[in-house]
Amino acid sequence: MNIELPSILFSEDVQRSLREDLGRAGDLSTLATIGADQMADAAFVAREGGVVCGLVHAQKAFELIDPALKFEILMPDGSIVSPGDAVARVTGRARPILFAERTALNFACHLSGIATMTARYVSEIAHTHARMCCTRKTIPGMRTSQKYAVRCGGGWNHRFGLDDAILIKDNHIAVAGGIEAALRGANAFAGHLVKIEIEVDTLSQLDEALTHGADCILLDNFETASLIEAVQLTAGRAKLEASGGVRLSSVREIAETGVDYISSSQLTMSAETFDIGLDIAVS
Repeated sequence: MNIELPSILFSEDVQRSLREDLGRAGDLSTLATIGADQMADAAFVAREGGVVCGLVHAQKAFELIDPALKFEILMPDGSIVSPGDAVARVTGRARPILFAERTALNFACHLSGIATMTARYVSEIAHTHARMCCTRKTIPGMRTSQKYAVRCGGGWNHRFGLDDAILIKDNHIAVAGGIEAALRGANAFAGHLVKIEIEVDTLSQLDEALTHGADCILLDNFETASLIEAVQLTAGRAKLEASGGVRLSSVREIAETGVDYISSSQLTMSAETFDIGLDIAVS
């Protein structure tokens, strides 16, 4: 899997989390009970099966606390893991390992949960040509990392922000004065590398959007029969994205209609935390 997230894109998030946890005086429990020279060897162990992610974030947490710690990723982000698999190991002074433990686990457990949920969705539609996408519905400050986790799970990213592409939604259409006016303005404004997508609620709106030159059309809360009809009506003239109310139980049926993309906020906003533990041994 050729996915890499440069640390400059998430190191501030990890640093902020460490500061939040360490507070104003540091880890009182560890300082009170563990000697400064005590050494330890700790393994990150998966307690369930799924797709691991966020180990690069965990690595950064330990690096920021103590660069002398040795952190080894045993199963890279995006790896399929089984219960009991050791996915990473950290060795060195026990104090800094314990200082960074919770922050490291928070990132790894949260992002592995997203990657695992994404993989389940992707598996459901693997027999179709549809791509599973996340949305901009992310935890504030975590978008880059959450979208990385989606990619690690085999999914695709939608826009990262408002500056990625033009997505004309229902409120834009209402204020602009209709689909034709909105698309006319978008086509006049967009640079040659900027794609234009528009949201529609009905087949008649779809027909209008096709007439006035959208690159991609978001079919919002369409029933399965309407999705099939939309694919037939479009006949390849634009890419089609199905969105709204997508669940794991319904994604296969949606993909089998022939749409090109399926987007869901479930991937980033509703994923359960993946269970990873830190098993520590003293030396």
